[in-house]
Amino acid sequence: MGLVTDVDDEAEAAAGPRLGVPEEPEELRIALRDELLAGGDWRSGFSDDICIGVWLWSHWQPALEPAGCTREDFVTIVMSTRRELWLWLLGDRRWEQYVTGLAGRVVRRLPAAGTS
Repeated sequence: MGLVTDVDDEAEAAAGPRLGVPEEPEELRIALRDELLAGGDWRSGFSDDICIGVWLWSHWQPALEPAGCTREDFVTIVMSTRRELWLWLLGDRRWEQYVTGLAGRVVRRLPAAGTS
């Protein structure tokens, strides 16, 4: 039985860190959506404290930093999901859909991903 656990642990480590799905940040979603609908710049919305990337980083940092992902790397990945983020902001995509898709993208882009 111990051998199976060891194999499972190795497979899980090779797959990358597990990034949980935090509760949907409703107030942040509304603030960011309102800012963008008012003509705010996407880039400025991603660089300050109303940024969903900064908010998610506060939840995922303990798993991502040891895997070699910096806050700047993470926010860059979030910026690459603008379309999906927009769909969530407008209510055309559920939070779980957006955040699990983002988590998969982040894990695939980790420096250690795909190495043995």
